[in-house]
Amino acid sequence: MAHNAPFYFMTHSLFISDLHLSADQPHSMVAFQHFIASIAPHAEALYILGDLFEYWAGDDDLHDSFHSQVVSALRGLAEHDVKVYLLHGNRDLLMGTELAHACKAILLDDPTQLDLYGTPTLLSHGDTLCTDDIEYQNFRSQVRDEAFQKNFLAQPLTARKAHIEQLRRHSIVAKKNKSTEIMDVNDNAVAALLRDYHYPRLIHGHTHRPNRHEHIVDGHNCERWVLGDWYQHGSALHCDAQGCRSINF
Repeated sequence: MAHNAPFYFMTHSLFISDLHLSADQPHSMVAFQHFIASIAPHAEALYILGDLFEYWAGDDDLHDSFHSQVVSALRGLAEHDVKVYLLHGNRDLLMGTELAHACKAILLDDPTQLDLYGTPTLLSHGDTLCTDDIEYQNFRSQVRDEAFQKNFLAQPLTARKAHIEQLRRHSIVAKKNKSTEIMDVNDNAVAALLRDYHYPRLIHGHTHRPNRHEHIVDGHNCERWVLGDWYQHGSALHCDAQGCRSINF
């Protein structure tokens, strides 16, 4: 996508999510490599809001050849003075400090609030907002439990990968039996989150429904940006002092 000079070189940050990178999806990796080489270096910061990988079985999988390519690309970006931030998604919730260190990235809590060029902005993966999907929320609570993760990571890497593949197959079947409304965010959950953080702008992913929304909460007009997935093409949110805009490539 062509950019004019004022748009492209103004101080800005980029936000991406739901890349679902894996060796089985080569087109996503091509888009990622293009993004890292040609688009991201112009930003002062890159925020990855979850699901960078299709799945992450643990930091002891860092030396997988495909994972090494992704890590090397992010590390190179950080070494060229672009700050890189990682936030856990539902697919890569086991990303740990070893991965972050290898990427020269900073792990963020979900949610994280920051002052983004003068605008209070809240970052989240977004899955906590899908409260109508009770089955998923119960599953999320289980796998986010510290004891569960400790026991899971104690298993051999091959066993963990096999278990995750089984969960992925189950998820595909389960989604076919759920309405699209159930898998989207709940407006009351969005309002509650915005209220808790004093009505900021909200940026999140997870739902794979890129768009800009406006929420009126207690008389406050709040902007919500949903990031797109990378199944068909790459996409990012470009934010600067003038606001945010989506870019596709």
